[in-house]
Amino acid sequence: MANDDLGRTLRRLRRLASLTQEELADRSDVSVDVIRQLEQGRKHSARLPTLHALANGLGVELTTLLGDPPAVSSGENDGPRFVAMRRAVMPVLWGPEPAPPTADFSLDRLREQIADGWTQYHSAEFDTVMKALPDLISDARMATASEDGDDRKAGFAALAKALQLAGHVAVRMGKTDLALTSLERAIAAAKESGDPLLVPMIVNSVAWTYQRQGRLDDALSIALRAAADMGCTNTADGLKVWGALTMSAATSAARSGDYERAAAMMGTAENEAARVSKLPEAGDNRMVSVFSPSSVRIERVRLAVQYGHPQDALALAKGMRLSKDTPPSWRTWLLLDVARAHTDTGDATGAVKTLESLRRVAPTWMQHHTLAVAIVRDLWSLPNHPPGLAALAEFLDVRE
Repeated sequence: MANDDLGRTLRRLRRLASLTQEELADRSDVSVDVIRQLEQGRKHSARLPTLHALANGLGVELTTLLGDPPAVSSGENDGPRFVAMRRAVMPVLWGPEPAPPTADFSLDRLREQIADGWTQYHSAEFDTVMKALPDLISDARMATASEDGDDRKAGFAALAKALQLAGHVAVRMGKTDLALTSLERAIAAAKESGDPLLVPMIVNSVAWTYQRQGRLDDALSIALRAAADMGCTNTADGLKVWGALTMSAATSAARSGDYERAAAMMGTAENEAARVSKLPEAGDNRMVSVFSPSSVRIERVRLAVQYGHPQDALALAKGMRLSKDTPPSWRTWLLLDVARAHTDTGDATGAVKTLESLRRVAPTWMQHHTLAVAIVRDLWSLPNHPPGLAALAEFLDVRE
């Protein structure tokens, strides 16, 4: 793939990991000359297997190495929509306390709007979510000033979910520091809500953000601690939160090189996922962590691809039937990883067919994901282009 910022990103991540060029070469099995040429700007591209290897050696997601999503500004100045979101997450210091809600305020309507925001997020409608978030957060803060104690707790729960959503959007936009600020405030609100599932749910979001920053030890430790604190659970919602934390811990362990530990945790998660459909549900699925047999299998496919077992990934994905509650974002990740696996095995035709499926079911996600661009660029560099590749390259604005 071609990427003017690849060398700078590689150098920054290597230094964050306290690795020399030689140590990274040893950990990734990539020539130190290639690493040196990339960092010095003498080489501006690398094949996808090389990028996989470098990301593994650094202990980060491939998307972290590839940089911000397409069409996302990497400059220091944010547009008005992002400024409004920052102001909502971090209100002006020494400003007035939120006023109590007015007579026409509806907490049920606010909860529905926040749940809709999560649906839009999973459909990659980031602009729509960013536009709505300032009002959602403001209304939730107003609800925390309710005179009724139960309404006040419900207001804090709504605020926690709105701030968690803001944190996720910030991560997708490449603003992980803003994400952590939002998630920290979400946890503070969750503690006031009286809902025992909210804090561990948001901790899982923090762990994901740490993974994006390469803080794998921190991500692993908080996910394990939160899962252990929950203990055994006999509700579907509780099991979903525990399962999501366990999968997050497994991902961090795998990226740290402890594949056996990761496999053991994923095995435990897969066994427990079968119980979800048999337990009573208490809340709105849109507001609870994603955890099901489908999500566990998707994560297993991802780890298999990421750590050099594309044939295993394709075997895991073959004939896979996703549950109807699997969000579009998870379906996107599965198809991208299957396309990666086909690319890694030299099956360019299979990769193109998979990407064509992704374009049909989640075109917006495809345009927002750097990995889709990387795969198409990798295929475009081949001497022979499979049918359909030119249309994908045009759709993603990939040029020779």
